[in-house]
Amino acid sequence: MSERSVSKRKQQKRWYTVQAPEQFDREVLGETPADEPDKVLGRTIETTLGELKNDASENNTKLTFKINEVASDSAYTEFTKHELTRDYLRSLVRRGSSKVEAFVTVLTTDDYRVQIQPVAVTTKKADASQEKAIRRTMIDLVEETARERTFEEVIDSVVEGRLSSAIYGEAKEIYPLRRVEIQKATLEARPEEVAAEEEATVDVDEEDVEVEDA
Repeated sequence: MSERSVSKRKQQKRWYTVQAPEQFDREVLGETPADEPDKVLGRTIETTLGELKNDASENNTKLTFKINEVASDSAYTEFTKHELTRDYLRSLVRRGSSKVEAFVTVLTTDDYRVQIQPVAVTTKKADASQEKAIRRTMIDLVEETARERTFEEVIDSVVEGRLSSAIYGEAKEIYPLRRVEIQKATLEARPEEVAAEEEATVDVDEEDVEVEDA
């Protein structure tokens, strides 16, 4: 390809302003170039909560968004992941304390499937039964949150710290806690994907299977 052709292709590229979802006030996440709008779809953008809120104390929270719509020179995104940095998680754990984790997959009221991973750090070493009780409390509260809320409301509860505060309030009655955080929340499936999976499962369950006699 000639230098002139390469130059022409570069000139044809447009820059699209990438915006966060409405629940994050359509904050600008950056810009991305493409020679066709469809090539922007599916790109992911990672930022921190601190950058979105202009608050450096929130830089230990990473947020990932995926472009799912393009209009004019704007690219719109959906939330896909909330995750605490490894350095911050390591800083929570002290020698002689216990780290209790849970992995909970839930379905919101508007049929989004989300995996939420809470973590609790105790002030001193807890025994196995106490850790089990704390984990059970975390699971119950995450499931209860999803059972009563939409996807957007669940993510708001995670990002704004309400879910971790609720877990702390309940679990501290079991054993003294230093901290409770949601270390990760990941969008696993959208409503249409969940519906397709359920339909496939029903098709398999209802399929007549003939077994030949030996």
